[in-house]
Amino acid sequence: MNPVEAANATAQAIGDLGGAFMTDGATYARGGELGFSGIDFYVLGRGGVLGDTSADVVAAAFYVWSPDQTRTQWASARAVMEPAPAAAEWASLCHAYGEANLPDTEGLARLAELATKMIDAASPAGAALFAGWRELPVPGTDRLKARVQHQLNALRELRGGLHGGAVLAAGLLPQEAVAFRAPFMAPIFGWDPETLPEGGTVKEQWKIAEAGTDAAMGRVFAALSDNELTEFTELITALHAAVQAAKEA
Repeated sequence: MNPVEAANATAQAIGDLGGAFMTDGATYARGGELGFSGIDFYVLGRGGVLGDTSADVVAAAFYVWSPDQTRTQWASARAVMEPAPAAAEWASLCHAYGEANLPDTEGLARLAELATKMIDAASPAGAALFAGWRELPVPGTDRLKARVQHQLNALRELRGGLHGGAVLAAGLLPQEAVAFRAPFMAPIFGWDPETLPEGGTVKEQWKIAEAGTDAAMGRVFAALSDNELTEFTELITALHAAVQAAKEA
């Protein structure tokens, strides 16, 4: 298995596992306790790693979101809390989610070790949210599930940032990408579903964007040896399967 193949093989698991806390009910229950109304907590919590910046900078990182939606939610959230403490709250919920939901599968410590090796070696180019997340404190080995969840989200943010560049390089508009990949998310991202383009017309460009993302992530996976690539792929695939099985039980 080469690095690009490993990037492709693990893409779904990284996306599903890393971002699971972002849609969890407990995350938004805590946001409500803090005074947020809903999605504004997501915008400030996730975007808070970018620092005390403008909404347009956040919109650049949230590339599939309508800039108007990002501006609205950033302004609403900033009335509740500053970015740095919001990001800290967001990270603590990521950690709590891992501790509550990751199963006791074998190899979690090794998975964290291999993920950390890639994260530490990765370039932040094109992945601002990853760069900011990487600056946050990582739970120690005494909080293994929290550590794994933190590092899986780091990989998700890294792939997400690189995917944004690949989407744009393929000639796709953000709303075209949404229309093809996740039209049901259009209202949350601030796009009018009635005015979305026909997603099927950009299928070939999407394939190009996915291949570009795998190629870019392949440079990240190249931090691992051949044996480690296989090991990481097997470990994260097994964890993904275990989490899915627990949900269906």
